[in-house]
This record gives sequence, structure tokens and C-alpha cells, in this order.
Amino acid sequence: MNIKVLGTGCPNCKRLEKNVVDALEELGVTAEIEKVTEIKDIMSYGIMSTPALVVDGKVLFYGQVPNVAKLKELLK
Repeated sequence: MNIKVLGTGCPNCKRLEKNVVDALEELGVTAEIEKVTEIKDIMSYGIMSTPALVVDGKVLFYGQVPNVAKLKELLK
């Protein structure tokens, strides 16, 4: 599984990354996590607000920070 956290490094972006790591750990799933911080790279996904989560090339959400429980549902 390839996961990309899109964001410029704001507190919400960092919180999303932490929640993703925690969710994966609780699920016992290993994944490659990449932080995408360049605006042009973020815009290439067609989103207009961050943070965003991309899993295996598909944008799952943007502009919000789901809690660990919600992320576990999305990442199963």
C-alpha cells in the first residue's frame, strides 16, 4: 500500500500523518508513507485544500483530519 499525505507542513498536515501512522500500527498493516509538500505536486491531484490523503493513487479525502478510528475504516 502506498500512502501519500498531501500538505505544506501545517499543524493539521502533521496531525493527519500521525493519525495515519497510528491507524496503520493498530491495524498491523505496513505501508509506504510519503509526505508531499510541494504546492505544484499537491495541485496535480486536483485538490484545493489540505491536508489530503492519497492511497494507491486515489484521493480518499481532503480538507479534513479524520480521527484514527475513521482512518482505520478507510485503510482496511
